[in-house]
Amino acid sequence: MRQVLIVYYSQSGQLNQLVESVSAPLREESNLQVDYLQLRMQTPFPFPWPFLKFFRIFPETVLMQPQPLQPLAIDADKKYDLIILAYQVWFLSPSLPMTSFLATPEAAKLLNGAAVMTLIGCRNMWLIAQEKMKEKLQQLNAHLIDNVVLTDACGSAMSFISTPLWMFTGRKKAYSWVPQAGIAATEITAARRFGEAISARLLQNSQPIVAPMLQGLGAVKVNEKLIASERIGARSFYLWSRLLRALGEPDSRLRGLGLLIYIVFLLFMIVTVVPITAVLKKLLSPLTKHRIARERAYFAEPSGE
Repeated sequence: MRQVLIVYYSQSGQLNQLVESVSAPLREESNLQVDYLQLRMQTPFPFPWPFLKFFRIFPETVLMQPQPLQPLAIDADKKYDLIILAYQVWFLSPSLPMTSFLATPEAAKLLNGAAVMTLIGCRNMWLIAQEKMKEKLQQLNAHLIDNVVLTDACGSAMSFISTPLWMFTGRKKAYSWVPQAGIAATEITAARRFGEAISARLLQNSQPIVAPMLQGLGAVKVNEKLIASERIGARSFYLWSRLLRALGEPDSRLRGLGLLIYIVFLLFMIVTVVPITAVLKKLLSPLTKHRIARERAYFAEPSGE
């Protein structure tokens, strides 16, 4: 019997729905065994988030510094034909619970030599987070086979308002004038196609999975307009996270003061650097279109658009 493990963490429940949609075709096959590992922090993160509390974990998230998890209910010596890592993106990085899992001895055993698929549900920026994930998987001797990304339905501009409101209020449609946050329900339902393709490949033969299974299914969509913005943001996040980490522990008063300064800086960056970068990118597009095409193809790997 072929064995699949799905490791996931969700606060709002949206990623749970995505996992359910993708894994349903696998569970329907009698020759496939699906195990689930839901990550839980020793000190649970709240949802909705108090505004400043969310930013207090910014340094640890960006620097990928693991935090204590509850004991993992998994047999780390079991060998899986496929491991699916379903994660959110926090501060252009894999969510802190997923980062914490990747640092455990259990993850080191499970992922060593394993075929891995990543499954991302996020607002819109995921490229840098996935680059960090790739690096970590390489360190763990895991083999990234596929990547699936679903993003918010209301677009980059409006999701900048609707998604934070969802995080801080717990309501996907916080106010009548704001579009509903999150991935469209139809997109989550349609994600079943990925599970069907995975199931077909696993049942095709007993050979190890060494090639992408989801090419041609629209597994990802790379927004080339965000590539430069993500890179600028990642460099800024790294420098600020080092500074804020040096100011003290997450709940320290000094870090709180530093965070207030950082939040003002972040808002300034968003309303100035991001649109300026977009304008410059458009003006220079005739000169950079070949490079952008190569970058877009790279970030779309291994599953492709």
